[in-house]
Amino acid sequence: MSTLVPGTIGILPPGALGVSFFYHLSARARTLDGRVFLIERADSVSGRALRDAGAVLVAEPESVLRLESGAVLRPNLLESQRAGWLPEVLIACPNPDQLLDLVSTLVELMVGGHRRGERFEESLPLVVFSANGIYFQRLVRLFIEKIEEATLFGRLPDVWPETTGRITGRLMRGVTLQTGLREGAGGQTLYRPGPPGRTIIAGGSQAARERSHALLARERGGWFELAESTSPTRLEFDKALINLSCNLLGLIHAIDEAGCFRLLTVSEVFRPEYFPAIEALTRQVYAVGRAVGAYGESDEPEALLAWVARNAELHPGHVPSSLQWVGMQLRSGRLEAKLSPTEAWLVEPLIYYANASALEETVAYFEALKAQLIDKLAAAIGAHSLDSATA
Repeated sequence: MSTLVPGTIGILPPGALGVSFFYHLSARARTLDGRVFLIERADSVSGRALRDAGAVLVAEPESVLRLESGAVLRPNLLESQRAGWLPEVLIACPNPDQLLDLVSTLVELMVGGHRRGERFEESLPLVVFSANGIYFQRLVRLFIEKIEEATLFGRLPDVWPETTGRITGRLMRGVTLQTGLREGAGGQTLYRPGPPGRTIIAGGSQAARERSHALLARERGGWFELAESTSPTRLEFDKALINLSCNLLGLIHAIDEAGCFRLLTVSEVFRPEYFPAIEALTRQVYAVGRAVGAYGESDEPEALLAWVARNAELHPGHVPSSLQWVGMQLRSGRLEAKLSPTEAWLVEPLIYYANASALEETVAYFEALKAQLIDKLAAAIGAHSLDSATA
């Protein structure tokens, strides 16, 4: 009997983005019908803390919801499989640097299902990778390599080549504009869901995309759309343009030369005096995208720039998530002068692909952009420490 429970959705992990997805897919946590769950990451300290605290705290404009952990939180995927339950659709939105562990876990689910006598399609959820970054094609290759390794050591039967397409077809990319924030730590963490944000599903098989969309959008009312193109790489590059314009450039503009930090809205980030920096960023991302085939001959940087500007106009009063995060880290004294995983998993792949394509000017551009942001963060830390010492 399959461990996949039809009509169920799992969201991993119960972080800021995950709680936002849960909040909106459960009608703002008013429909707790046992069909949508948060799922712990294996060996997650924060996940255990939420379970031990007995509740997940979600901030709303006028109040704080206390969601009983037992009603909304499931143990990690391998424990859930051993208990005979796995979600039909898994929205995976861990930190980007946790994605490699998740791929290993998916292979372990296949191994566990094989031992139970299940077919692969009965032990592997439909997975929508919604972490930020440019990574999907590399993750799929790693997934295949790990399946090969498990086959070599006799943990899986030979799945080549007839079932490989069916297995990898269950992996999709969900490029999302959904936001969320987290304040505090441990069982007292307060989650602040952002407003509903669009998630575009690409990659995988057509059947996997359509079933995921049917469950997430039509049945649960989430803002999920199917991509016009099935290429996840194109979507990742498009999202990188928006994210880097609003978040990375936004942070650079939000910290002045003296290190004073102030929150900026999207409309302020896109002020006329900042637009040349956005144009330069667009042209460099476009150059990498053309080199790797994400953009075609019919695409032009001017059109991409106009598209980014139109997207910014949709959310003029929104404060980009990285700016909100830096503000909270500064106040708590935890800010470090380094790229966050969110920015790193956008900039580092762009540098990697630019190097591979011998785009020396583009490599130098992104390296300089990294250094500029790190210098600004260091200045903000210094200025905040000085203010705190003289207060």
